[in-house]
Amino acid sequence: MNWITSYVRPKINSMLGRRDMPENLWIKDPDTGEMVFHKDLEENLWVIPASGHHMKISARERLKSFFDDGAYELLESPKAAIDPLKFRDERRYTDRLRDAKAKTGMEDAVLSGVGKVEGLELLATVQDFAFMGGSLGMAAGEAIIRGFETALERRLPLVLFAASGGARMQEGILSLMQLPRTTVALDRLKEAGLPYIVVLTNPTTGGVTASYAMLGDVHIAEPGALIGFAGPRVIEQTIREKLPEGFQRAEYLKEHGMVDMVVSRLEMRETIARLLKILLKEKVAETPVALEPAEDVLSADANDETVTVEKPEA
Repeated sequence: MNWITSYVRPKINSMLGRRDMPENLWIKDPDTGEMVFHKDLEENLWVIPASGHHMKISARERLKSFFDDGAYELLESPKAAIDPLKFRDERRYTDRLRDAKAKTGMEDAVLSGVGKVEGLELLATVQDFAFMGGSLGMAAGEAIIRGFETALERRLPLVLFAASGGARMQEGILSLMQLPRTTVALDRLKEAGLPYIVVLTNPTTGGVTASYAMLGDVHIAEPGALIGFAGPRVIEQTIREKLPEGFQRAEYLKEHGMVDMVVSRLEMRETIARLLKILLKEKVAETPVALEPAEDVLSADANDETVTVEKPEA
């Protein structure tokens, strides 16, 4: 045994031996080209610190970062018919579903969870773009409807994070029927007087914007999110005109009244909690009220209790 392996093995062997380097240690900023260490990006909720660019985030990461202490009750994903049309293009639809499930660990493109945000209990439904582009099929439609029904049963406000390329073409008309079905379920939630907030993330397009994604009480968009029905390239080819700079981006839509707010992911929790407290008519801050004594007795009903102030004796 030589002196290298005998005396300095831990240090030298680690340098000379072959090691597997993990992939994606550094991530490139699409806006500036800057390389960002993935741990720093993960700690910043996948928002690039320098440019503020919002990277795509998985449904599970979204729920964990959204709820207090990352704790939530995950709703069971409903079952739906698999490949009802026996669809095949370059590949079989069943093969595409199998790969998407293996890639994301999800049954379909939607997850829902119940938890608390700043102490306020709510239900959050999240679409994951990594699962076949967040496309809306039968299973995803059932998951969204179950979210609305659960919120209605438990009397909870609902926050939906939309991310989708539209209806799932492999399911044809069955996919398109999810648009009215989800809209009817949403109407029941609104009839019950429960708040419904939509967060539009990048991208939110297609049939999703023709239904539940644009029917919220408040519409919040993440910075730079692409939001629209048809994509910019399709529109340009149709009207044969050049579109304005930033067309269909979150900031452009806010200027033209299509969304109410553009909010960074880093401030999303606080913003939604504040909005829900207003919509639920809760007091954001307790303000003491001074009571002026009348000539003899002053009575006031406060929190179902009678407050009596007697006139001091002379």
